[in-house]
Amino acid sequence: MEDKNLGVETLSEAVLNRLGYMLDNPEGGWKRLAKAVAEHPQFCYSEKELTDVSLKVLSPNGSPGRSLLALLSDRGCTLAFLLQCLKKIDHREAAGYLTTHVMEQIDFTKQPQSQRVPEGSPVVLSCRAVGPVELTYQWFKGKDEVPGGNGPELVLNSVSSAQQGHYICRVSSGDKYVFSNWVHVRVAKSGGASAGSNSGYFPSSGSGLYITQQPRPQELVEGDALYLECAARANPPPQFQWYLNKQPMPNCTRSILEIPCITTADRGIYSCKVYNLYHEAWSDQVQVNIGPGSFPDVSWEAPKLGQQGASDAGPRQMGDCFATDKVALLIGNMNYLHHQQLRAPMADVHELTNLLRQLDFKVVSLLNLNWQEMQSAVTEFLLLLDRGVYGLLYFAGHGYENYGNSFMVPIDAPASYTFKHCLWVQDVLHRMQERQTGLNVFLLDMCRKRNPNDESIPQPGPLRVTANIVFGYATCVDAEAFEVNKDDLSNGIFMSFLKKRLMEPEKVSVILDKVAEDMGRCEITRGRQALELRSNLSERRALTDSIQAPACQVTASTRNLQWAIAHVIPESRCLRFECGVRVQLGFAAEFSNIMIIYTRILETPKDIVSCSAQLSDFTEGPEVDLKHSNQESLREAGSLLLSMDDLLPPEQPRLFTRISALQRLKKELSFTVCLHYKYTNLDEELLEEQRVSVGKPLVSKLNLHEPRLSQSPTNLSGSSCDLQMSSIMESPSFSESFRASLPDSSPSSIGSASTCWSYYQGSMESPTLSSFKNEPEETICPEFFESEEPPAIKSLPSASSQELQFQFSNLPNSL
Repeated sequence: MEDKNLGVETLSEAVLNRLGYMLDNPEGGWKRLAKAVAEHPQFCYSEKELTDVSLKVLSPNGSPGRSLLALLSDRGCTLAFLLQCLKKIDHREAAGYLTTHVMEQIDFTKQPQSQRVPEGSPVVLSCRAVGPVELTYQWFKGKDEVPGGNGPELVLNSVSSAQQGHYICRVSSGDKYVFSNWVHVRVAKSGGASAGSNSGYFPSSGSGLYITQQPRPQELVEGDALYLECAARANPPPQFQWYLNKQPMPNCTRSILEIPCITTADRGIYSCKVYNLYHEAWSDQVQVNIGPGSFPDVSWEAPKLGQQGASDAGPRQMGDCFATDKVALLIGNMNYLHHQQLRAPMADVHELTNLLRQLDFKVVSLLNLNWQEMQSAVTEFLLLLDRGVYGLLYFAGHGYENYGNSFMVPIDAPASYTFKHCLWVQDVLHRMQERQTGLNVFLLDMCRKRNPNDESIPQPGPLRVTANIVFGYATCVDAEAFEVNKDDLSNGIFMSFLKKRLMEPEKVSVILDKVAEDMGRCEITRGRQALELRSNLSERRALTDSIQAPACQVTASTRNLQWAIAHVIPESRCLRFECGVRVQLGFAAEFSNIMIIYTRILETPKDIVSCSAQLSDFTEGPEVDLKHSNQESLREAGSLLLSMDDLLPPEQPRLFTRISALQRLKKELSFTVCLHYKYTNLDEELLEEQRVSVGKPLVSKLNLHEPRLSQSPTNLSGSSCDLQMSSIMESPSFSESFRASLPDSSPSSIGSASTCWSYYQGSMESPTLSSFKNEPEETICPEFFESEEPPAIKSLPSASSQELQFQFSNLPNSL
């Protein structure tokens, strides 16, 4: 049924409001629907988005159900998938309404046609309709049912005068039915040739062209063979052309389409055009779904010409549309010391992290890095790259571009900065190429205005011709990138459009093309900000490609260890004080360089009426806002989106403290747990203290504050096991990190940065901007996004900092 492919956005406002009302029931129908659709990665929503949906109930005319339907519409949800999920959660009212009032109408998409054919020739009458999920067909000759005529096509083989007459088709669903138009089949006596003779062609309408066998939908896994067949009869003989997603497939011109070893690039909708000199017909469109699989360690040989069953589409090479691993570095700079502060990078990184993690990327997310920390972070990122690895670098913050060279500005850049104070994007690309990566993706959400105080033109070394580079710029050359000063939870403009497309199984450059088109259609961005795509990608590589283990397992194991080192969080522990009180210490990773610590009272003697456990005296280096430490809620502690309601009982009091800038920790993190308590018969508050050390959590093990040895790209030859191993071993963080990961080290667990991000609780007021000689000129568009405040313009992208999955360490942890 073709209506199944229509999107939720095609529903009228009245229908959406009615469905939303049905989902707003006391049993939380919209919540069960959100859980059901989340089984498909494309519709897996963040906790922030679901929280926003639930808060709609507080608005006078708000509807959480209607809000969820809007999210599904934005992500391209089809009516068929929505109906499937409503049935899955057994929401009969909503499923019945959707079926009855939206999908029950039966409409013809193809009516049968009258035909005049020579006696003895076959006749095919076709009828197509859309409507409810279950449609049945029945053909009639006059008032009599045609035996076996219960399909959309009625095939009459070798017609005779007895089969001449009027035909009609009835299409029904349950007790509803409609009839097609009447058609007349006339049989003409053939002249000099006998009936059915092929001695001549009949270039009249009576000659006909009809498909006798349709291709069938298939569910396969990677590595399987795909076999589709479309058989037809025609005079003159038919020719064939296969199509994938409405695009013709080169050299696929036989009735049988065979691909011996499929990959995810072969998924989609297949159809076949059948034609001859006088007629043309199309087969059914069939869906071929391809799930994850693995390849054996063999190579594929092209079939010999003329060999029976040879692939029309040609051989598939090992490694096409596969990654040996996927690694992403996300950097979001907000709190600049000498430049305008930004707001969107944290939310944008949160959004991008959630999406990339669903695509099996190893993500390192970092907020607010200075020059040395950015240099070191890139060096560590390069150690995770190797032959065939997909590498993605995302930056949100201030930036500029001179003479085709892009520069990312760290938070400690002086007022009049030059390229010496920034990170040179083209140099990072050069170094990534030397790792022989399978795909290099740069997403730069930053301004590209020229820096008039930097006239230097750095010359990169010669880039290799790899045909695997994709640059996605949030704006075009000599233009600004905007963020919206709406609230601290708002995405920047670039990410607002990118997040809707990133999960699609399309070539990376195609995804960014669609994002550019979306931005171009948006009235508020038209003429202000336009995405620019630069790509030489020659293969159909997509971020959704599966991961195939590399031949060198030592390299893969070393890379996994190096990544895991940066995501170790302390294990939960219990402290017992002399007064008999037991306190739990819990830990969670918010970003790769931001951690939450909470205290919870587990046991209190009967004669103690009140007690609380607070943290103080932290090791020098990381940033702790004392005014917002030891707070009763995560929001008060500076985390705007994290939620613990589903992780810990809300009736048990907890105090939260947020520690940021862990990359500046030079020795083990330690702090004092201060227990304040009162006895029943005493008014005086008593105090007990315990000093706790938790080692070097998360990214602090990488010692990003330390300079790295200069290693020019020309010295990085190849990506063999020895090179990868030696490169990581030479990292100043490796020896310490490796020892810390051994069994005899202090208890720790591997965590992932949270799927929820937190608000940087430093001073958010911008310093006085008296004369920023080197900052690109910025303008304000008050009407932008109809914001009460004018949008801030970034001298760099606005958002980048990956957050790994939020997990408290007393719960199961995962990489």
